[in-house]
This record gives sequence, structure tokens and C-alpha cells, in this order.
Amino acid sequence: MIEFFKEPNIDWMGKAKYFYALSGLLLLVGWASILAKGGLYYGIDFKGGTNVDVRFTQPPNIDNIRKALTAQGLGNSEIQSISDVGTGNSNEVQIFVGQKDLSDEARDSSKAQVIAALNAAYGPGSFTIRGAEIVGAKVGAELRRQAVFVTLYALGGMLLYIAFRFEWVFGAAAVLAVFHDVLITLGFFSLLHYEISLTVIAALLTLVGYSMNDTIVIFDRIRENNRLLRKEDFAVVVNKSINQTLSRTILTSGLTFLTVLVLFLMGGQVLRAFSFALVVGIVVGTYSSFGIAAPLVVWWHHWKDQKAAAGTGPAAGNKPRNGEGAARRLAPAGRR
Repeated sequence: MIEFFKEPNIDWMGKAKYFYALSGLLLLVGWASILAKGGLYYGIDFKGGTNVDVRFTQPPNIDNIRKALTAQGLGNSEIQSISDVGTGNSNEVQIFVGQKDLSDEARDSSKAQVIAALNAAYGPGSFTIRGAEIVGAKVGAELRRQAVFVTLYALGGMLLYIAFRFEWVFGAAAVLAVFHDVLITLGFFSLLHYEISLTVIAALLTLVGYSMNDTIVIFDRIRENNRLLRKEDFAVVVNKSINQTLSRTILTSGLTFLTVLVLFLMGGQVLRAFSFALVVGIVVGTYSSFGIAAPLVVWWHHWKDQKAAAGTGPAAGNKPRNGEGAARRLAPAGRR
């Protein structure tokens, strides 16, 4: 296997407080933005309404479009300019009209009003309608609810698997770390005003699986080292395990990051939010494996050992040597 570092000896657990501080800052800034803006910016998939994709022969003036829509009674419409990847020109815009009335007549009327407003401002022939999507508000609310449940089901399933494969504290730490990744990614979406669509939910679920995989690799190495280093302190074992998997982490995460970064820069407007979620998620997910999940497990083991030493824990009166108890708990039943 390719090794970027020869036997690194980084004290990751000694820097845990800095990792927690960084995560706290990112969560605070991101969710302060979400609260200040009254929530996340949802796409048509979740809000419901009419989304019209318009391409002009010349770059349009957004203010003129907004004035024309206001004259048609669509002053609350959202307008997003789309730049062409090759030329950088902004000849294309998306116009979203929020829709509370679920009737087909009302939704068709919104599309007709958008076309009438553009005809009045620019004249027929100066633009073409590339497409129009119509989603009812009730359907959007149901999709939003299902997206939350799908994410929670994925986290719950992973918690059960890791608790069965390792022990429950490892599963809880891994799920908390992944939940932390999703919250920070959503905060970045709010800060940069990217919309949440069904493709973004797919990216978030991809992030959940990718981050969990990296965490499991580290946990598996911790389990192996616990059987070999029974007399070592648990934090030392965790540091050694992270250092041993560091080259693998950099190789896999680095190559994946470069791929999604190119997709973000060159993939165009349609894939921009999807690829942005992966760019942010891979960085945060890789960091949380050693900066959040592993320190949580170490903290729990130290707390349990302190309780046992004080005679108040479940293991009081039978306190193992440093790391030995963790080794016994993590070892397969046939090798104990």
C-alpha cells in the first residue's frame, strides 16, 4: 500500500479539544445563518410551485425581469441566473413561483403569467422556454418529511450494525460524528445560499455512507491493536491506530475529493449543489472520523475507568489493566 508517512507519531487525542472547538464554531456559524434566514433554502422538490427555465438570446437584466413579474402579480418570485460553464455568459435564468393553490388551473396560470411578463419586457422571440416543472406544495412537504426519515433510518441502521460488530459506544460515537457532518454541511448550504433538492439529499446519504466507512476502518484497527497492546492506555492505542491508517485515509479521501471538486467546478449549474455537498462532506467526514468519533470513544472509556477506580462503576472491584478491558470487550468471543 502507498504510504505518505513513515510511522507517524501524532498525538490526535491530545488535540481533541481543538477538534471540538472547530466543530462547535462551524456548527454555530452555520446554524446561526439558518436561523437568521428563517430556515434552509429548499428547491422546488420540497417547496412546491412552478419553476420555469428560460434561455435568452442576450444576457438579461435581472431587475427588469423582476419588475415585469411584479407587474403580473408575481413579485414574490425567485430568480436565479445560470452561467454557462464554457463561456461564462449568463443567458439562462430560472424563475420560481411559490404556489399555495394546488389546483392545476392555478399552477398553469403561474407559468402563463411568467411567459406573459417576459413577452412584455423583452418581446416574443428574444427567449425560449427550456422547461417547466410544477410540484404541488403538499407533495413538497411530503418529500421533505420522507427525506428526514430516510436519513434517520440510515443512521439508525448503521448504529445497530456497529453496536453489533464492535460495541454500543462505538456505534453511538460513529452516528454522532456522521450527524455532525450532515449538520455542518447544511450550515454551509445556508451560508452560500445553495438550495436543498432531492439530488442534494442523495449527496447527503452518500456522505453518510462515506464518512461511516472511514470511521469503521479506524475502529477496526483500534480493535486489532487492543488485542496486541493490552497494557497500553486506550488513548495511546487510538492514536497509534489513527496514525497507522493515516496514509489510507489521505489516499482514498484525497482522490475522492479531487474528483468531486472537478465536478463542482466543471459540472455546470445542474450539478453544482450536489457536488458542493460532496466537496464539503468529504472534508468534514474525513476529519470527524479521527477528530470527533475517536475522541468520543476515548472519553467514554476514560470516564468508565474513573468510575471503576472510584468504586461506583459497573466494573468496580474488578478493574483491568490499562486498555485490557477494552481489548476483552472488542475481541471476538472465540479469542477471549
